[in-house]
This record gives sequence, C-alpha cells and structure tokens, in this order.
Amino acid sequence: MPHTDVRRVLRCAALTALILAGALLASLLLQEFMTTDAVVPALFVLAVFLVSLFTDGYAYGIAASLVSVLAVNYAFTAPYFTLSLTLPENVVAAFVMLVVTIATSTLTVQRRRQEQVRSEVARQTMRANLLRAISHDLRTPLTTIYGSCSAIIENYDKLPKAQQVKLLGEVRQEAEWLIRMVENLLSVTRIDGGRVHIVKTPTVLEELDDAALIKFRKRYPGQGVEVSIPDEFLAVPMDAVLIEQVLINLLENAVQHAAGMRHLWLRVTCQGQRAVFEVADDGCGLPRERLGDLFSGRMEGADGGKNMGIGLSVCATIVRAHGGDITAENRPQGGAVFRFWLALEEEPAKEARA
Repeated sequence: MPHTDVRRVLRCAALTALILAGALLASLLLQEFMTTDAVVPALFVLAVFLVSLFTDGYAYGIAASLVSVLAVNYAFTAPYFTLSLTLPENVVAAFVMLVVTIATSTLTVQRRRQEQVRSEVARQTMRANLLRAISHDLRTPLTTIYGSCSAIIENYDKLPKAQQVKLLGEVRQEAEWLIRMVENLLSVTRIDGGRVHIVKTPTVLEELDDAALIKFRKRYPGQGVEVSIPDEFLAVPMDAVLIEQVLINLLENAVQHAAGMRHLWLRVTCQGQRAVFEVADDGCGLPRERLGDLFSGRMEGADGGKNMGIGLSVCATIVRAHGGDITAENRPQGGAVFRFWLALEEEPAKEARA
C-alpha cells in the first residue's frame, strides 16, 4: 500500500475513534446530570454522522454505526452492561444509524467526486492555456532563428560582417529564450496532473537566493538586484530547484516587461508560520485590466511580443503545488510586486495540484 494511502487510513481510523470516544464521554457526563438516557442515542447518531462526513468511503461509518449500537445497548439501555440485540428498539436504532451512515457517506463521496471533477477541469483548462501560450511563444523565436540563418546562408558573400554578427546575435538571443522556455516546461511536467509529490527538504534562504541570483546574473549581468532576507538562520521546507525556478522567472519577468525600471528588489520576510517572498520593481507597473489573467498563461506582454504569462503560470503551478499561493499587484509608489509564500513547517504529504 502506498505511503499516502496508509496515512489516510490511519487518519480516518484515528478520527473515527476520537469522535466515538467524544460521544461516549459526553453520554457519561450527561448521565451524571440527567435522570434519563433518552438523549444518548441522539449523541451517537450525531457521532455516526460526523464519522461518515469526515472519513473516506463507507467502511468507517458502518463500523461506527455498529460500535454505537453496541455501546448504547450495553452501557445505556436496561438491563445495563448486558447485550440485548433482540429487542425491537435496538434493531430500530441499528437500522436508523445504518441509514444515516449510508446517506451521509453517499453524499460525501459524491461531493468529493465533484471536487475531483472540478479539479480535473481546472487542470485541463490550465493545460490548454499553456499549450496555446507555448504555440504562440515558440512561433516568434523559431521564425526569427529561421529567417536569420536563411539570410546568412543565402547572402553569405554579400552581407557585411557586422550584419552577420547582428543576425547571429539575434539567433543566440532567441535560442537562450527557448532554453528558458524548456526549463519552465520541464518544471511543470514534474508536477503535472497531480501524480507527483513535491519532496520538501529544509533549504537555507541565503543559499536559495544566491543560487537563483547566480543564474539570473549570467543572463542579465548588468541588472542589479537589492536583496533583503532575515538576519536569523531560516530553513524553509521546499523543492529548492523548483522554487529557484520561480525566483528566476519573476526576476526575468521584471527585466523583460517592467519598462523604465531602475531598481529591482528581492525580499524575504517571516510572517507568522510563513516565509513570504517578494520580487518588486519600480517600472511601468501591471495593466489593471489584466491582473486577473497574470497566472493563467494567457497574458501577453505590453510590447505585444513574447508571452509573459507562460513563466508566471509556471510560478503559480509550482507555488500552489507546495501548498502556498502567489499574488501580484501594483506598488503605490510605482512598479509592481509579485509575492508568494511557503509554510515554515512541513505539512503532511499531499498530492501536488497543478
């Protein structure tokens, strides 16, 4: 049995035992203050309902029904501390609890299936948006590469050397952009479809920032980044490779699309049990009418060229797979800020959600 299935079974079993124990304790306390046991069956019916509502499938609810019938019969029905399963009222109680269990479990299973369907629809929509963005984005650089190479080959003896160097420079620039696109797509495929678990390991913030900045400065050596991180030692559970990709995407997005930018900031702060990452700039800001589409993979850059949504969509996919969230807004003093958070304490393993 997979590790996550074992954890789920243990969680449901523990929850069932806890709810039944609570019902038993409440019944014993009521017995001390009331002269009748009439309310006890209602408490156990409530317990069966809660078990059926918060556990998976039918087994835990049916087990809770049987235990509840036996508990009420043995401890709260005369003659006390004797099982009398043939009495009509006990048979009716067992039947009522079984109906409650089946009805509640059926509704719970249907609700969870509907949630799975909605989640799958959302994944399919996101995948379709990514494919549309990719098809749009790949066409432009490939056309440029093809055109530049064709011009050099067909006019090799006629083109001045300076013009050849210019065309080759365009080819290299577009090839570098395609490499970054492939890196983003590889990051998404690691968590696509919700079938791969994010393996979190404690990562020191300073090391994470340094690794991201080294790669960023190789591509943009002239762009300075003002970094601010907590003074105290802080290790955040994460997949460091994926979160590094998020930081690089956000920094590169600012360079490519924040027209008029003079300053670029990378900040990390602690807010409660969260590490909050911010990438901010003092550029032109984000179009207000497009704020809702930033992380959908559909938004185009202000220059009408390469799509800026694909990288941001990758960022959202990675952060949400970690259990966090990502937002973007315009700064009051000008420019934009992208902000995402990760939990400081590792939560129980969950399936990644695209």
